Amino acid sequence: MSQYDVKTVVRIPGGMKWSLMLAAACLLAACGGGGDSASTSTPITPVADGGLSQVASLGKKIFSDQSLSASGKQSCATCHNPDNAHAQSNDLAVQLGGPNLDVPGFRAVPSLRYLNLTPAFFFASDGTPTGGFNRDGRVNTLADQSERPFLAPHEMANASKADVIAKLKVAAYVEEFRKVFGAAILDNSDDAFNRIQLALQQYQKEGSDFHPYDSKYDQFLSGKVPLNAAELRGLALFNNPAKGNCAACHLSAKGSDGSSPLFTDFTFDNLGVPRNPAIAATADAAYFDLGLCGPDRTDLSNRSELCGKFKVPTLRNVATRKVFFHNGYFKTLREAVSFYVKRDTNPELWYPADASGVVQKFNDLPEQYRKNVNVTEVPYNRQPNMPPALSDSEVDDVVQFLGTLTDGYKAQ
Repeated sequence: MSQYDVKTVVRIPGGMKWSLMLAAACLLAACGGGGDSASTSTPITPVADGGLSQVASLGKKIFSDQSLSASGKQSCATCHNPDNAHAQSNDLAVQLGGPNLDVPGFRAVPSLRYLNLTPAFFFASDGTPTGGFNRDGRVNTLADQSERPFLAPHEMANASKADVIAKLKVAAYVEEFRKVFGAAILDNSDDAFNRIQLALQQYQKEGSDFHPYDSKYDQFLSGKVPLNAAELRGLALFNNPAKGNCAACHLSAKGSDGSSPLFTDFTFDNLGVPRNPAIAATADAAYFDLGLCGPDRTDLSNRSELCGKFKVPTLRNVATRKVFFHNGYFKTLREAVSFYVKRDTNPELWYPADASGVVQKFNDLPEQYRKNVNVTEVPYNRQPNMPPALSDSEVDDVVQFLGTLTDGYKAQ
């Protein structure tokens, strides 16, 4: 097995196990996704010392190149800052893009860390939607994921792939691009754009900073450092199916093959997160982001039972995040954890009341889809006047544990 082949066991709720082979040499077939002719025309030579291949080195330059945007001031790294776990650096619910960097987006920016083992979207044998990239799982590879940021009007806002390539032709590394992909590669904009996607994908697969596995928790699992008392209590609560029950979706144990936990099972859930008026689109009362069934994803628009479901993210580096959930409603990790356990016991903390004083739970979903919200699993199986699954001090302990998932831990 080459250094680019990875085998892991992904555990899906219900006990199903399946082995996923990732072959980076297949290029655009990353993480179970579809292939492309580029995968046979651009071989990638492994680097013996663990450094980046030529293709991945190009991807690193492209990732930080602001000149490839309509504004000339925005790159992948602008919203996915390597210094903030490849996530946003500010606390805006959505980021601003466009030619003048004044066009608001629609969803909070996810971290790009630990995506290299994400499988292509599929429905499990029990019908559970699983995998895929973006918050709605609508694309199947890291390469596919990179197309929209270049072209979306609220992001880098290029008019077309040809527009991107016109900018690439005057980039400082253009000759390196030709050397790696062929002297005539820029003659065809679609082919050249395909290679940009390939390079970005390979950078995210090879770059160790995208998946370092060096958090305090990783070192704890390896027996190198202990967790303190609060962190141990938080871990126990996190795993306890009668308390936090977080590990039901955010798997915390090593795989049967010894692989490090990713703190996600790649599934989707509907949590009924409050509507966020800080997102410009919500000024239209008819606008709703329904995740799996639209508006960005269109192939499942007729699956009403999926409306409101968003992908379960990894919790690695969650303590570094500036906003939480798909719409960035919450600004602190403690507030987000409190929402999990008090959403149903104290809904007035999170949702507005109507003119008669009735709390409007799940107000970011049309009435007909509110029945899709998860109200059966712990900690959501509570009613008003019941105690929450976690006390305030237990929430504090869970937050302490989540802080151990931050990359780059150095023992004192």
